Amino acid sequence: MSGSQFGLFGNDPWWLVIGKSVAVFGLLVLLTLFTIWWERRVVSRMQNRIGPNRVGPFGLLQSLMDGFKLAFKEEILPKSAHVGVYWIAPVISATAAFVAFAVIPFGPTVSIFGVETPLQLTDFPVSVLYVLAIASIGVYGLVLAGWASGSTYPLLGGLRSTAQVISYEIAMGLSFVGVFLYAGSMSTSEIVIAQEPIWYAVILLPSFLIYVTSMVGETNRAPFDLPEAEGELVGGFHTEYSSLKFALFFLAEYINMVTVSALATTLFLGGYLAPWPLSLWESANTGWWPVLWWLIKVQLFIFLFIWLRATLPRMRYDQFMKFGWKILIPISIVWIFIIAIARLFRDSVSVTNTQLLVGGAIVIAVLLIGSWLFQLRADKRDAAAELELDERRARPFDANAGGYPVPPLPGERFEYTSRRAMAAGTVATTTVAVAAPETTNEEAPDA
Repeated sequence: MSGSQFGLFGNDPWWLVIGKSVAVFGLLVLLTLFTIWWERRVVSRMQNRIGPNRVGPFGLLQSLMDGFKLAFKEEILPKSAHVGVYWIAPVISATAAFVAFAVIPFGPTVSIFGVETPLQLTDFPVSVLYVLAIASIGVYGLVLAGWASGSTYPLLGGLRSTAQVISYEIAMGLSFVGVFLYAGSMSTSEIVIAQEPIWYAVILLPSFLIYVTSMVGETNRAPFDLPEAEGELVGGFHTEYSSLKFALFFLAEYINMVTVSALATTLFLGGYLAPWPLSLWESANTGWWPVLWWLIKVQLFIFLFIWLRATLPRMRYDQFMKFGWKILIPISIVWIFIIAIARLFRDSVSVTNTQLLVGGAIVIAVLLIGSWLFQLRADKRDAAAELELDERRARPFDANAGGYPVPPLPGERFEYTSRRAMAAGTVATTTVAVAAPETTNEEAPDA
């Protein structure tokens, strides 16, 4: 098992610190260009299209050319925009995306020009909390961009982004608690070393699944890309942006994808440690080989992002928020409770593995029964609401019953007197039924 490299940070010479910073910056830019190209190729393959294949070999230079195109396009400044905030918002998003990667380890200690240094820019005892803090700062760029544009739809996109990040960052933070309990540290480098016997994605599978779901919502990717939903927001918080400023938002989104993928690799897939059976090779976790394993794991998560975008439709906003607050967060809290009890019994109480398994089975059974009872109650409530709606539809509709005329709901019947009948001095009423959305042509009542 590798020793801790936590004490090696802060001792690098200035030229090596600058070199590693430039290397991290270049790595993120290259991964962004590659991810854009890969996404277009994979989605085109899934949709039976060709994808970029003209600029460079296999279209590899297409992303670079798109970057040049965005940089040299005409820039339009909205007349009602707040110029200072409008300019600083994309800079905040892009800067936060780069800075968050500073504590991600992508290799062990190596020798660079005779200096022993870990392949990580820096690390400290609360590195994971640092990533969460930087992610929270990054959302200010989206909110300020929506507000400073001076337009309604970008403002709504910025507000959505705020609610989305708050909601899913809670579930994301709760998914880390199990990792902290098992690793005994919040340092990213020490969490990687603690997974050398077995990855936390195996022994903390619910935490892993919660994090994977939360990271998609955190990065505003499909099916959770509600802050930029074209159907109701015309493009979201960056609707009024163009040229290089729009490119900065685009860059920040893809760098955030790489960052959350690297964090998932660090916390749950052993970081740069070689997977089995490559781990049986003595040199698999030494030298520069671990960088390759790290890149492969990160690309697997990015492929998951692309796969979800090509497969799933966008959720409704109420479904999205309900899923975060009523499903992910309660499950995270219950799972933390189970982990804490298991660790307590394992460390302080003499309990055999059989007894621990039986206790876990009882807890799971209680949770399943509780969820079944909750669903049964919800079904009864829905059935009662449907019965009440059917009864209301069967009664004649009175538009003035509440003291102010209101239109009928779908399925309700109402009577009206036509103007022609009133002008002729006759009273002729017609009964009309407003068709419910789910009613088919055969079932629609006659007007």
